[in-house]
Amino acid sequence: MNSFGSLFRVELFGESHGPAVGVVVDGVPAGTALDFDRIAFEMRRRAPGRSDYTTPRREADETEILSGVKDGIATGAPIACVVRNIDTRSQDYPELLRPGHSDLSALLKYGEHTDRRGGGHFSGRVTAGLVFAGAIAKQILRARGTVIYGRIRSVAGDTDGIDLTRNGAVRGNGQGAALIETLRLISEKPFPAADEWEERFKKTIAAAKDARDSVGGVVEVICFGVPAGLGEPFFGSLESRAAQMIFSVPAVKGVEFGRGFEIAKLRGSEANDPLAAEDGATVSRTNNNGGILGGIANGMPVIVRAAVKPTSSIGVPQETVDPDTKAAATLELGGRHDPCIAPRAVPVIEGGLAIALLDLLFEGGLV
Repeated sequence: MNSFGSLFRVELFGESHGPAVGVVVDGVPAGTALDFDRIAFEMRRRAPGRSDYTTPRREADETEILSGVKDGIATGAPIACVVRNIDTRSQDYPELLRPGHSDLSALLKYGEHTDRRGGGHFSGRVTAGLVFAGAIAKQILRARGTVIYGRIRSVAGDTDGIDLTRNGAVRGNGQGAALIETLRLISEKPFPAADEWEERFKKTIAAAKDARDSVGGVVEVICFGVPAGLGEPFFGSLESRAAQMIFSVPAVKGVEFGRGFEIAKLRGSEANDPLAAEDGATVSRTNNNGGILGGIANGMPVIVRAAVKPTSSIGVPQETVDPDTKAAATLELGGRHDPCIAPRAVPVIEGGLAIALLDLLFEGGLV
């Protein structure tokens, strides 16, 4: 399936080397004013060819609106957006199956009809539509006081050391304002990493690129102003809905909330978030559970991390198979690829979380 959501619904289409990729966004309330300068900014954050640390493929990623908007205002009809593909080089892609890519699984599912050029519909290129839809969701959320900031938390296992789960003061309600502003500034940088870690991360990525290899990373996203009570037990939980969306992003192989897998190493006395009364409200001293308990938001910031695998397209020789002859072969990929996907994945993960949150808010009648 290529669609997500019930009341705020997103459907992706297109292939990496087709005429365009795009998205249909259904459920934007009529009369919603859309800031297209802000949408263009979000699209540039994901766009390729912006630095030495991303693929040199050059795409403007300009949005072309086909329906649902008049004079910058949503009409209530589905918003259809296309992003044209300009700089494609299908000749760079071999017929051999590429290890780490969807080539084999797509061939097994769709047979000879699958479009493997540049990854086809499985390509990260398709996430341009996800960023567009996420940019709309962010604007609607921001209007009601909910904001989302992401950053590169680690590259190749090297972590920036910023731990937002242990600081109960970071609640987005006036306390921890300086840190919240810092997170905003980091998220909007061309390379969204903490200042003191940016060059270190870049050096690691550059070394992998020079070796014709790649590295992975972890993207952390924090959302302030999530209404307490959002989400449902079990199958409608905030975690399950957010995870479904984030796991749909190509190259994401792990999703965790709060302390995530690390929480399994703790005792209950360490993992539980102590509660306190503050200005007539009950708050947590820490945020080990990432703002979610029982599948429902508890008023603390929602903290989500996504593990992004190393880019599968690398120049290092790899063992593979010729899909036509079934003979063993060796593949050394050329072409243009990100040595690390994490930098461009930040706005995608932010947008995916925004879409999941807004759909839940609509279901609960909270927007």
